Formats: sequence, structure tokens, C-alpha cells
Amino acid sequence: MITVGAFSAGLLFGLGLILSGMSNPAKVLGFLDLAGRWDPSLALVMGGAVAVGSIAFAVARRGGRTVLGGPIRLPEATQIDRRLVIGAVLFGMGWGVAGFCPGPAIVGAAAGYAKAWIFMAAMLAGMAVYRFSRFSQ
Repeated sequence: MITVGAFSAGLLFGLGLILSGMSNPAKVLGFLDLAGRWDPSLALVMGGAVAVGSIAFAVARRGGRTVLGGPIRLPEATQIDRRLVIGAVLFGMGWGVAGFCPGPAIVGAAAGYAKAWIFMAAMLAGMAVYRFSRFSQ
């Protein structure tokens, strides 16, 4: 049942990315182009995601179990440190250059975007470099 729930959540997430335009790198880059032809529509998508996420985290903080009976595990780290800032900067740079982040890249790859496959290869390579670097300790 957990596998079906995970698949359903992933499918819903992917469909949301497609419907919102987040899987289209041109739309994402248009949103990030503040000095050019700025497309503010993704700000509404992000605002909606923050609202839904805020509700979900408020419910999760109460404890208990997930809908499928699993334990709720919230992040334990609360400090903003150097590793977090560097990671956020690298994530933002990758998003700005490619127009993809991990979720939309998977959707884009499934849709046949060659650029998404290249992004995913670079992302996996970066994860491997991090995994075997001194920063991961």
C-alpha cells in the first residue's frame, strides 16, 4: 500500500508540475529573468506550494502518523550554516542556467527533453562529487 501511495503522490506531483508549467524550462527561465521579459505566473505556483506545505508541516508538527500509517519525520537541522548557503547558491545557479530543478527534470526527461537528461546527468555527477568530498562529513 505504501508503494501505491508513493506512486500516487509522485504522479500527482508530476501532473502538477506539467499543469503549472514548472516542467517547461523556458517558462522557468522567463520567471527568473527579472531584467527582461519577466513571467510572474510561477510566483503564484510557488505561493500555492508554500501555502499547502505550511499546512502540511503544521499538521505534521502535531505528531502522529502519516495517512498510510508511517511515522512522520521532520528535519532536525534548524541552523542556517555555510553548507546550506553554498548548497542553496549552487541549486539556484543550476536552476537559473538550465531551467530545471530535480522534480521538473524527471518530468522533462520522461517527456523526452534532451536538456533534462543532460541536467540529470550533471545533477547525479554533482551528488557523487559531494558524496565523496570532505563536505559530506
